[in-house]
Amino acid sequence: MAEDYGIPLTTVRGAARAEIDAGLRAYMLRVYNYMASGVVLSGIVAYVVANTPALFNAIFGTPLMWVVILAPLGLVFLLSARVHKMSAAAAQASYWVFAGLMGLSLATVFAHYTGVSVARVFFITAGTFGAMSLYGYTTKRDLTNIGSFLFMGLIGIIIASVVNLFLASSALHFAISVIGVLVFVGLTAFDTQRIKSEYLESDSAEIAGKKAILGALRLYLDFINLFTMLLSLFGQQRE
Repeated sequence: MAEDYGIPLTTVRGAARAEIDAGLRAYMLRVYNYMASGVVLSGIVAYVVANTPALFNAIFGTPLMWVVILAPLGLVFLLSARVHKMSAAAAQASYWVFAGLMGLSLATVFAHYTGVSVARVFFITAGTFGAMSLYGYTTKRDLTNIGSFLFMGLIGIIIASVVNLFLASSALHFAISVIGVLVFVGLTAFDTQRIKSEYLESDSAEIAGKKAILGALRLYLDFINLFTMLLSLFGQQRE
């Protein structure tokens, strides 16, 4: 026992807790750095492609468009299903490729909306995301049940979006955007809490590194989807 060596148990526990807190802060900072870097990379790629007509037309004026649209989805499934079998370097490389491909997809957003409205909605998204992520990190409330409900809402949004491809209903599009904002605001808090919990369950630096990539991917998706939903509500289209 620690007391046998003249060290109070409260001191030992306090030191262990401080070590966990320091490690958790470093881990979360790593997740946020990956996530933010991915958003920046996507933004740069989207801006360049949207403002280079020859490149934009070469992608979105040909069947290559479907590769650009579907490839990020495939990488999300790959990372989610196989990240634990990958090396940390392979997982990180897959994440950067994903962020670059998402940038190509987002080029249509930059081409459709004015730069001013894109910037305005981006900062609104960043503020909302930051507030909800902070809540998810600090709250003592277990958000597991809320997360399950939000996941069902996400499935509903996906189904409704597919249906609206055929209906082209502006009212349904508006409803999807409003519900989508609420869902991704909630998922931001839920995913942040889940990422925090996963760190406490990690038993090696290698596993923690790969979980950081997966956590960054979740937060990236929350941010980008929240951004696009808000943009569809408040963005100003180009004339």
